[in-house]
Amino acid sequence: MKLISDTIKEVPVKRRISVGDFQFGAEERAAINEVLDAGRLSEWKKVNEFERLFADYINTKHCVAVNSGTSALIVGLSALIYDSRFPKVRKGSKVITTPLTYVATINAIVLTGLEPVFVDVDPNNFSILPQKIEEHLKNADDPENYSIILPVHLMGYPCDMDEIKRIAEEYDLIVLEDSAQAHGSLYKGQKTGSLSLLSIFSFYIAHNIQAGEMGAVVTDDEKLTSLMRKLKANGRMCDCPVCTRPNGYCPYFPQDEDEDYDPRFVHDVIGYNFKIMEFEAALGVSQLKKADFIFEKRQNNVRFLNERLDKYSDDLQLPAFSKDVSYLAYPIVIKEHSKFTRKYLREELEKNGIENRPLFGCVPTQQPAYKYLQVKYEGKIPNAEYIGKNAFYIGCHQYLNQDDLEYVVSIFEKIFS
Repeated sequence: MKLISDTIKEVPVKRRISVGDFQFGAEERAAINEVLDAGRLSEWKKVNEFERLFADYINTKHCVAVNSGTSALIVGLSALIYDSRFPKVRKGSKVITTPLTYVATINAIVLTGLEPVFVDVDPNNFSILPQKIEEHLKNADDPENYSIILPVHLMGYPCDMDEIKRIAEEYDLIVLEDSAQAHGSLYKGQKTGSLSLLSIFSFYIAHNIQAGEMGAVVTDDEKLTSLMRKLKANGRMCDCPVCTRPNGYCPYFPQDEDEDYDPRFVHDVIGYNFKIMEFEAALGVSQLKKADFIFEKRQNNVRFLNERLDKYSDDLQLPAFSKDVSYLAYPIVIKEHSKFTRKYLREELEKNGIENRPLFGCVPTQQPAYKYLQVKYEGKIPNAEYIGKNAFYIGCHQYLNQDDLEYVVSIFEKIFS
């Protein structure tokens, strides 16, 4: 059996259309050089600048930057567990979420000692279905053991947050948005990530706003912000965004002259090392300045591909277009009676230099790490299972030019002919 990777090696390709890209222009190089010239690599002023700018961009009061989107999920969930204001959020309590997501969402739930519970998704925009959430809670034997609803704005498509929040309020649940793939997407005029108690983002290399590897949690809640700052730094006592000690002042320094301790090395919660370097934050700042351009370019690319590939709509479900969506990529679902399989299409695209990825898979029934859940969920989340086996995506990023897009269209024409 040949793997896609084998096919790529065997067939020389003159052109490569990547799923994601990052190009170092003058602004990016200047941002990196600024960090080098400052002589400080670990978290400092650039991280603080990014946190302020990103909170303003999403329209929240606070932002805590961490080293990945996965870490953002873990630190956000951990803060909710530690915070005594949320007694329902405790180890072993249940989190209702989507089965169709990048596995990090579910890994974070499990790694923090919570239990994921899955309901089905909308087949058109991949978002968790509020009616399925409500149906599940109404029929649950132990509704008091549920603590969180965790919707994922997959591929940039906003979930139905009004309905999700209504259900959460009725059942006394916390809402935490996974906005890792939705920087800038709008839900009724508000940015995703600003619609719940807290929300996470990822700035992975292929995402809408990129920094290589970085994540963030945004919230309006000051106490959660303080907790997350502690948790991401091994649970240390101090939670200052930028250390004030070089200025001769520390709010956590012992007031009693007989005491001797350093708050950076006194730990009042059990945490992680999720801190980042100044480089990622500097790149994040440079990309935030281009956010409007990035989203408009991605939307234009999606619109163009939709128009040119519409003639294959008997076989392919193309992404629904909306000016409110900040597109992570260009997702395609193979329709039930298509003459092509996903495997065939993906291999043919790769042979012709068009990089692609499967759309993550249905976690409880298609990811080997969660095989223990397969019997429980198989056949009960049909939309997620179908999409998990029959959907994939190609790039729509801002670095694609008109020739690239025409080339993508020409390869689809070649395959379908």
